[in-house]
Amino acid sequence: MIKADIIIEESNFLTEALKKLDKNPTMQTLLVEQNRKIIGTITDGDIRRGLLNGLTKESRVSEFMFSEFTYLINGKYEQDKINLIKQKKLKIVPELNEDGTLCRIINFNEVKTILPIDAVIMAGGIGSRLMPLTEHTPKPMLKIGEKPIMEYNIDLLKSYGITNLTLSVKYLAEKISSYYGDGKTKGIKISYVHEKEPLGTIGAIKQIQDFQNDYVLVMNSDLLTNINLESMFSDLISNDSDMIVATTDYKVQIPYGVVESDGNKIIALKEKPTYTYYSNAGIYIFKRKYVDLIPSDTFFNATDLLEKLIDKNKKVLHYQINNYWLDIGKHADFERANNDVANLTF
Repeated sequence: MIKADIIIEESNFLTEALKKLDKNPTMQTLLVEQNRKIIGTITDGDIRRGLLNGLTKESRVSEFMFSEFTYLINGKYEQDKINLIKQKKLKIVPELNEDGTLCRIINFNEVKTILPIDAVIMAGGIGSRLMPLTEHTPKPMLKIGEKPIMEYNIDLLKSYGITNLTLSVKYLAEKISSYYGDGKTKGIKISYVHEKEPLGTIGAIKQIQDFQNDYVLVMNSDLLTNINLESMFSDLISNDSDMIVATTDYKVQIPYGVVESDGNKIIALKEKPTYTYYSNAGIYIFKRKYVDLIPSDTFFNATDLLEKLIDKNKKVLHYQINNYWLDIGKHADFERANNDVANLTF
């Protein structure tokens, strides 16, 4: 949507607002601007109420506008406001800069929420276990259903309002960059970092200079998942944590009766018990300041950062994925993903 189509000056007459709404019949809200700052909104309902109260077409927009409008602040995660937006079923919501000027217009028909996160997808691996499929195609570009594996992840991030994305590339990098470009076709910003040598699962993000938010999400490119990123981020914030790691449960069934003992004294017997362990799912969110802990031009995994934070007595949580998750590392995984994707909701 073009900015001029949804913004109107508070000093304009009502007729100008009516023209803008008439030109865009699907538009439900105009933003009212004064000295470049957004000071209110005006809808068909506001106009009807104003006319019933004696205003006319020659009245100023400021006389009709609603000044107690709902908006979000760029870079801030305001769960109460987002809940209110969902409760009221608001569709067009402005995101404002700290000075009240418009940052962007958020269409809640297209996103679930707005998370103040910069995202990095690690897409430099060779995918040797998927040869010969990856001989001429980088693994993130292998198609699952109708689109590449990584495109599901990019669309997932976008659906949570994450629009500043960096792709870390190496193997057949040009096939990735030529496909996604700068992200404009998806309404997001995509940048690239190129690994000259393998830098592990997180080492390449040290090269990124233009983080916009205080939190960073890093994920592997070869995942197929519909993880609830809002729930994951909410756990991080509500627990005042430094890092959160997505996990999947891994159940191990023992085919025998298991004896529990105190020394050589049996205190319990469990018949063929199942034990649940939590496995690293390759998705991490952490405070941006901890990028400083990552060494430059050095092979460094996300688990190395996790261990550094634990050593510093920082608060590191795990978030159990209750949705679908699959690491596409082998041919069997690739076949399963193609069978599953038609029944998934992202």
